[in-house]
Amino acid sequence: MNIGIIGIGQIGGTIAQKLAQAGHTVKVANSKGIDSVADFAKSIGAMPADLTSVGQEAQVLILAIPTPVIADLPPSLWASLSPDCVVVDTANYYPEFRDKAISDIDNGMAENLWVSRVVGRGVVKVFNMLLAHSLANLGKNKGEPNRLAMWVAGDDESQKRLVMSLVDECGFDPLDAGDLANSWQQQPNSAGYCTDFTADELRQSRANSAQTPNSVRQNRAYAAGELPKLTGGDFSHDKVIGANRILNV
Repeated sequence: MNIGIIGIGQIGGTIAQKLAQAGHTVKVANSKGIDSVADFAKSIGAMPADLTSVGQEAQVLILAIPTPVIADLPPSLWASLSPDCVVVDTANYYPEFRDKAISDIDNGMAENLWVSRVVGRGVVKVFNMLLAHSLANLGKNKGEPNRLAMWVAGDDESQKRLVMSLVDECGFDPLDAGDLANSWQQQPNSAGYCTDFTADELRQSRANSAQTPNSVRQNRAYAAGELPKLTGGDFSHDKVIGANRILNV
């Protein structure tokens, strides 16, 4: 499969490496130009690209950049995409730590409905509910015990199934999260968010949760202050997972 990936940080870089190792033809790009991704692309068996060429002939385009930056991607990128190309969003909106404010999201719009409107087509939301360490190191083959899981949300069922197959190839159990209108249930600090849960645990976490779109936003703001207290300032993987299992219910 031809796959384009924008962003080669901890999330995008890991996804690119896993999919290249799985035998896909992978192009990578970022906002700094083709030369800035050339060494990384060579190291994982991918091809370097710029923000226009990364989408050419792509069957899947994965966005692994901060949410507000999606609005800054050039029109030439979207013009280069096939109408059948599946656009995947992996980002999480964090105005408390990193991102400039997006008023529509702050006023209640699901993050991925905003992304879908910005890019002018449907998107699939996935790869946003695991910490970078988990994504890079904790994948397992299908059928192995204690395999971690992640939700996959989207409005197009065939696109969602295709993306779920990629999640499986990356070493995780994909769970159908329904449509984009309900994708708030996998936004930051929703039930099961970045908790390293198995499929059964993740389903049970959502089933037990009384969260609403508004309470998820409130919990995100609350967790920003509580995380340092719960971890004692130790932001190692295990400490953060332990804190998230307390906060994200």
